[in-house]
Amino acid sequence: MRVLLQTTIPTTADDWSIERFSMLHHLLADSGHDVTSRNKDESLAAIDRSDFDQIWLFAVDAGDGIDEEECAALTRFRESGRGLLVTRDHQDLGSSICRIGGIGAAHHFHTQNVEPDPSRHARDDQQASNIDWPNYHSGQNGEYQRIHVLGDVHPLLRRADGAPLEWFPAHPHEGSVGAPSGEDHARVIATGTSQTTKREFNLLVAFESDGTSGRGIAEASFHHLCDYNWDTRTGAPSFVADPPSDEVIRDPSRLEDVKTYVRNAARWLSPAQ
Repeated sequence: MRVLLQTTIPTTADDWSIERFSMLHHLLADSGHDVTSRNKDESLAAIDRSDFDQIWLFAVDAGDGIDEEECAALTRFRESGRGLLVTRDHQDLGSSICRIGGIGAAHHFHTQNVEPDPSRHARDDQQASNIDWPNYHSGQNGEYQRIHVLGDVHPLLRRADGAPLEWFPAHPHEGSVGAPSGEDHARVIATGTSQTTKREFNLLVAFESDGTSGRGIAEASFHHLCDYNWDTRTGAPSFVADPPSDEVIRDPSRLEDVKTYVRNAARWLSPAQ
């Protein structure tokens, strides 16, 4: 597969640029895929005319990363039968993705497409006073979170022996996703649990192909996939103030679950599947 890992910001050293997803790039490449990683140093308005088989979009912008024309091109990309993974983070981080057809509606933000349950319009993470809801606290950077697989185990969440995955990297303020109303081919396939309130929250929404669009994934936080949450020694942008944990460093074996998810996702998003 030709896989594009794409951020929604220009190359910026002190930010969540694509260079901070290098471990993901190497994992996909080592799994036999042709991987391109890049920042948004040029428009995505013609991305539907590219020859990529799937796009993994990391919405790391403050809310203005991609415009309406670029969202339309990403919509056409998936309508051509190809795969699209879209992930973001807390509050309004990455909210420019809302206008992507189908998958955009799966992402809930603070000021756009808010969660339909008003009781969730409240801060979950209490340690970062400058970050508002949605900000589900699944643990510290550098820790694991135990995930809850919903319903029949989705192919994205199966280990090689068929057992469900158990562990994802944690993050102190994850975003919010849900299956959009009217999207009969979309469902929540995994949830996490807040370490602050013990409240369950959605981690992953899977979109099956409906004959008019390819498969898709909406994910609550890009921190599940970035270098810092796989190994905090790789460093983070200077604005990250949350104290990290060394749990993953001390026991890297449980990272195999998220790596299995990555390999599964690359296969599942393939238009040939």
